[in-house]
Amino acid sequence: MKLRLNKHSGFTLIEIMLVVAIIALLVGTVVVNIGPQRKKAFITQAQNQISAYKMALQNYSLDSGIYPSTEQGLRALLSPPNSEPVPSKWHGPYLDPAVIKPDPWGHDYIYVCPPQQNPDPEGFDLYSMGPDGRANTDDDIVSWR
Repeated sequence: MKLRLNKHSGFTLIEIMLVVAIIALLVGTVVVNIGPQRKKAFITQAQNQISAYKMALQNYSLDSGIYPSTEQGLRALLSPPNSEPVPSKWHGPYLDPAVIKPDPWGHDYIYVCPPQQNPDPEGFDLYSMGPDGRANTDDDIVSWR
């Protein structure tokens, strides 16, 4: 059985352009729908990380009776601080794995003790600056709400 090819067989330019346009529409629809989901996933990731740091800070406080100072920061969860106030009982590291990660947008988490925004005067401020990377804006992700 012989296959006969017509010299006019194949796809026309219009058919190829139509397929490319359909693929472009599908890709555009997927990108538009994934964008908000990615933002929500980053926010959830930051909230979970703040919760983990908050629990580690509470464990630090249970052992030593105080929270680390602003100067000591979250690093006090990984190794005993050398600056005042030096904890009398440090049983860390308080994080597993023993690493302080940046927020999902690549910024360091902000830790302040004594607190400036947290209504609990015995607590601390721990927050991410959120997607915009600026502190004290509506998109900040905080530990005290």
